[in-house]
Amino acid sequence: MKILVAEPLGKEGLERLQAEHEVEVKTGLSPEELRAAVAGVQALVVRSQVQADAAVIAAGTKLKVIGRAGVGVDNIDVDAATKAGIIVVNAPDGNTLAAAELTMALMLGVARHLAQADETTHRGEWQRSKLVGIELHGRTLGVVGFGRIGRAVATRAEAFGMKIVAHDPVLTNSQIEGLGAEPLTLDELLARADVITLHIPLVPATRNLINAEALARMKPGSIILNVSRGGVIDEAALAEALHSGHLAGAGIDVFEREPPKESPLFAEPNALLTPHLGASTAEAQKRVSIEVAEQILDALAGRPVPLAVNAPRKAG
Repeated sequence: MKILVAEPLGKEGLERLQAEHEVEVKTGLSPEELRAAVAGVQALVVRSQVQADAAVIAAGTKLKVIGRAGVGVDNIDVDAATKAGIIVVNAPDGNTLAAAELTMALMLGVARHLAQADETTHRGEWQRSKLVGIELHGRTLGVVGFGRIGRAVATRAEAFGMKIVAHDPVLTNSQIEGLGAEPLTLDELLARADVITLHIPLVPATRNLINAEALARMKPGSIILNVSRGGVIDEAALAEALHSGHLAGAGIDVFEREPPKESPLFAEPNALLTPHLGASTAEAQKRVSIEVAEQILDALAGRPVPLAVNAPRKAG
């Protein structure tokens, strides 16, 4: 069978696919080129940039499986794939540690003004008095989305002496308590937390979940972090909350449009911005590539696919 790899994939996963099937690696395709390339293949592999939309799925008349080398599947039309009998798989475990560690890096970076400190020191300036930060110890971390990554962040934040509160509509209060956090409604969490970190998928219910009203409910001088998906925060509203001084800072790894050619956050010095680095470690790339490759091989062989995110409604 033929597999189209439309975005870079770690060599370990790529080698596993190549050992059993014919693999074409074609990156940087335009939407038209992607539709043409997918027409004769049984599997498609993407990461976060390529859009496997309804038109691509319609063009992939032989597709049996679409693999997302990462967690979020908002760049895949899962409903269209399901109706077409195509299995959609992702790699939910491979980048957990990398995303959690980046979240902690952003938290510390914002709390201690590391970006500004680095920039000014490189210029030969010595701005100790202007760069007084805050300590994380004793402060409250609010985790929105208490899944694998959210819990990994909480574990690390606890080591810093932070109190953990969490909101997750999928989990019951007793489940959140059993995982070591105090369960709160979203409004309660916004009002209580000194630092808020988002670890939620981008779906219609979460688009602009953190809007101007939500930001206004946050504690004055608090910090917000997003290493989940662009679009769950209203970037213009966040920029205004930072500019006004209502929020002390933000650590943002993901944007509504990527790569962002412009963003209101670019003008805010207290916004620490990174280019979607959540899964960008050598270890995570290896784990993710293997995880998605093994699922694709299972799907093509007709074996059970334990991490499928959908249940196709008809035979592929």
